[in-house]
Amino acid sequence: MKLHSVFIILMSVSLCVACHQEKHEEKIESTFIVTSPIQQDIEIFKNYVCQIHSSQRIELRALEKGYLQKIYVDEGKPVKKGQILFQIVPTVYQAEVQKARAEVDFASIELANTKSLADSSIVSSTELALIKAKKDKADADLALAEARLAFTEIRAPFDGMMGRLEVRLGSLLDEGELLSTLSDNSKMWVYFNVGEVEYLDYITGAQKDEPRAIKLELANKKLFSHTGVLETIQADFNQENGNIAFRAAFPNSDGILRHGETGLAQLPLKISGALLIPQKATFEILDKKYVYVVAEDNTIQAREISTSYEMPHVFVVTEGLSSKDKILVDGLRKVKNNQKIKYDFVDQHKVLAELDQLRAE
Repeated sequence: MKLHSVFIILMSVSLCVACHQEKHEEKIESTFIVTSPIQQDIEIFKNYVCQIHSSQRIELRALEKGYLQKIYVDEGKPVKKGQILFQIVPTVYQAEVQKARAEVDFASIELANTKSLADSSIVSSTELALIKAKKDKADADLALAEARLAFTEIRAPFDGMMGRLEVRLGSLLDEGELLSTLSDNSKMWVYFNVGEVEYLDYITGAQKDEPRAIKLELANKKLFSHTGVLETIQADFNQENGNIAFRAAFPNSDGILRHGETGLAQLPLKISGALLIPQKATFEILDKKYVYVVAEDNTIQAREISTSYEMPHVFVVTEGLSSKDKILVDGLRKVKNNQKIKYDFVDQHKVLAELDQLRAE
């Protein structure tokens, strides 16, 4: 009987201790962190899917019909301006040049003899003019034959990089047939489409004639080592999707970028008086964002907000809040709407600094 009494006493003490601990923990948990939105000028980088193109890219085509005699280059290799790339069998064109030269020589001798006779008044000036015209025609035929002979050599018009070879040695080429492509990759153009809102934010935030640095994230999620400059904006918006095309130029001295690559162009946008809140202070219901706003009587009320841009740990709020509001930062799942809470107010800069520290760790 005594043992039973002792057991009851011990159980009572344990329950009291547990109850006390539970109340103590509840008291600790009921103190929440609250902060206010901050308003300041910011610059963010908005990501856009982009296409990367060579600043100069041409198709290399056969200028004359014939058999492909030699290929002097390989795919993906750099070439210099004036370097011979392809050779079409020149035999027929060389014969035409020789024939045209012989006709020029004959016409030159005939013109010299006729001029001598004309000086002696043996032939008329009209006959001399006819012979001279014959000589001019022979010169023109020779120039044409030499040009057609030169067309059998396909040379690089500028420094660049060879594309895929579309023909093989010995192929019978038609006039105008595609042989390959040549790309100047020393400077790359990056194209991306920007919505109307972002376009207006960019234009109103940019200084006149001020070059704006643009970053490029490659497919491996790493930033390209060089920054680019926005060169031009297309004249008109696309009526189907409401976008306008931007073009930025990037130096490519290392040759990393190639024609046809994709990536993310990071466009800088300056926003004046942006209202910022921590991302962790928000929650979503049916794709809508909400925050808990603390009223004067310390009760919390869920309020819908609209956001425009997202930065590390931060949302830019466009509707629903002011810089004077107080919002709940943590414990969002532990409270209910219209619940009265006890809180500690913490400046948002300190909240964000702690989040950055956690991210770094």
